[in-house]
Amino acid sequence: MAKEKENDNAKSEDAAPMELDPVSSQKMMKNALYARCANLPADRIFNQNELLSLDVIPNNDLDQLLSCTRQLSKEGLFKLMSRDGRACWKVVKRDDAAKYKSLSAEEALVYSYVESSGREGTWTRILRARTNLHMTVMNRCLKNLEKINYIKPIKSVKFPGRKTYMLAHLQPSEDVTGGPYYTDGVLDEEFVHQMAYWTEKYVIGRSWWHPPVSDTGRRKNRNKLSLEQAEDLRAMELERNFSGTERHRNLLPMPPGYIGYPTVAEITKAINGSGLSGVVMKEAEMKQLLDVLCWDGRLQTALDGKAYKAVHRVAEESGETLENGLTEAPCGRCPVSDICEEGGPVNARTCEYFQEWLEI
Repeated sequence: MAKEKENDNAKSEDAAPMELDPVSSQKMMKNALYARCANLPADRIFNQNELLSLDVIPNNDLDQLLSCTRQLSKEGLFKLMSRDGRACWKVVKRDDAAKYKSLSAEEALVYSYVESSGREGTWTRILRARTNLHMTVMNRCLKNLEKINYIKPIKSVKFPGRKTYMLAHLQPSEDVTGGPYYTDGVLDEEFVHQMAYWTEKYVIGRSWWHPPVSDTGRRKNRNKLSLEQAEDLRAMELERNFSGTERHRNLLPMPPGYIGYPTVAEITKAINGSGLSGVVMKEAEMKQLLDVLCWDGRLQTALDGKAYKAVHRVAEESGETLENGLTEAPCGRCPVSDICEEGGPVNARTCEYFQEWLEI
């Protein structure tokens, strides 16, 4: 019986849970806290209460929480920050934390400020003011970081004379590069010209009616041309390139109530489908081009600013542009022309714009 009792005691001792030493327990708690935070959005910033709400720290012990955050910050896995005067932390990826360990104190300081600038990059003068490093030391750090492919210099279209740096694996924002209309920080005038010409031609096709030309007339005219005349005509058409008033030849206005003018979304979809641009254009980028065409007097807004239509200019045979009577009159640019009718709230008899126009 005594032997059986000893065996039972031995089994009970084996079944009892093993107590972890404080160091191992603290390490497991720290790793669990980091893993829980790393599974949340990368740009999230945690304050003290948010870390406690993750149910990792037992009994919400503040001393143990501060011990974990202090150790994680020391290892570079937590970045200590300040928000509303209180301490908070941001998770750092393990790969990024490993980079800091391989850098000197000055290089890590420079790298941290370049990293915080994101896709906008940081100017070397601002970088020097924030790091408070000597110019020689800062330049050496920048050179070493660029050599190991941690950072790269970029050229800003807004400030081409400034020397700006950003992380090597990031792509500069459109505010820095200027968007698709710039190449290596320089305005691509040829690309802008092609995009503007194609866009205007597309809007013309949706703004005015093109009367058909009979095939008989075309064959007749073609038969009358000699080879030399055909070559001269082709060269003249290429040189003219639908510029000036020629792009509006033989165009007739759309019927009243026409609402088929293209919107920014439709123009963007059409130009992306044309293959003209090597990149996918966004609506905001096309809006910039359309605004330029409006300022140049080649397009104007329609349907309460929701769409665009081409401006029809009339010219004499000599090429001199004449004023369009409808455009001169208040009706041509009246914002409430859709509800203007005889006997209605808006009509020609009570139109205040007409009175101002006649007094000019």
